[in-house]
Amino acid sequence: PAATLNSAIEILSDPFYREGINSVGVFWHLLASLQRVLTGFLVAAVIAIPLGFLLGSVRSARWGLDPIIQILRPVSPLAWLPLGLALLRDAERTALFVIIMSALWPLLLNTIEGVRSVNPLHLQLARTVEAGRWRVIRSILLPSALPQMITGLRLSLSTSWLVIIAAEMLVGGRGMGYFVWNMWNKLDIPAICVAILIIGLVGLALDRAVSALHKVVPHA
Repeated sequence: PAATLNSAIEILSDPFYREGINSVGVFWHLLASLQRVLTGFLVAAVIAIPLGFLLGSVRSARWGLDPIIQILRPVSPLAWLPLGLALLRDAERTALFVIIMSALWPLLLNTIEGVRSVNPLHLQLARTVEAGRWRVIRSILLPSALPQMITGLRLSLSTSWLVIIAAEMLVGGRGMGYFVWNMWNKLDIPAICVAILIIGLVGLALDRAVSALHKVVPHA
């Protein structure tokens, strides 16, 4: 504990330093990881939410794509890493690809379930008054599915943050995963403990941010 405390003081006393491409303070590693996670998370949301509404409301589409989803969903996100490196030939884009694959499924499945849980009477009423498709989505499907979508967002974001650390250990470059692996190569165990604490605190902050959004939704 004493060595970890001393290492934390040393690391956090100057988190913004730059002495080269890879010799930078912990802030820049943290910023790189957050940028990758948020970018991949947003791309996954753009794909998962419209697809979730389609599969949740169109039974034939859900039946057709469900086997593919159930085959791909259990695959570990890190299993996509070698394929990403082979196809994309770029560590940065591969890291984003892994994040997208890890964030896609929780949000997709929760969106599907949210749409399917809509009260059928509301949909029948919409058909009775001849409401248009976009009106049904905006006024019925979206408000009903939103709580489960927020749950999917929470799971996707936490999974993305979990996966990016492991991915950065393998693809290298800047990031908290690279920082941890670099400290291991130096056998600096106290610095690794400090990095683990930082990773955990940032993960807690991300989860609390989405959780706060979840609390707001029922009152919106």
